[in-house]
Amino acid sequence: MIVKSHRDIAGFMAGDASFLREILHPSKEALAVGYSLAQAEVEPGGRTLPHRLTGAEVYIIVEGRGRMHVGDEQAEVVVGQTVYIPPGAVQHIENIGAGRLTFLCIVEPAWTPDGEEVL
Repeated sequence: MIVKSHRDIAGFMAGDASFLREILHPSKEALAVGYSLAQAEVEPGGRTLPHRLTGAEVYIIVEGRGRMHVGDEQAEVVVGQTVYIPPGAVQHIENIGAGRLTFLCIVEPAWTPDGEEVL
């Protein structure tokens, strides 16, 4: 069993301009999974940079309010909602709330630097 406290994981500014904490990644520890899991944060008034991944991605909104952009589509997203982002889709999210926007990111296959293009 592996149990982690997200706040205890060192974070960093990701290439898409979100603050990211890598929670689970099969290349960094012995995990029998083909995906990676991270927690991302965007401060009020902020947004991530448009980017695309070669794999599929899922966002699970856990705090705040945002506007998700995937290709030509956009939708407001709030706590308790999940967004599926297909492989190769240009995406970004903006924080439209008064507080921090926090979401979990599941990438399958697991995220790698060469699998992401920041535009």
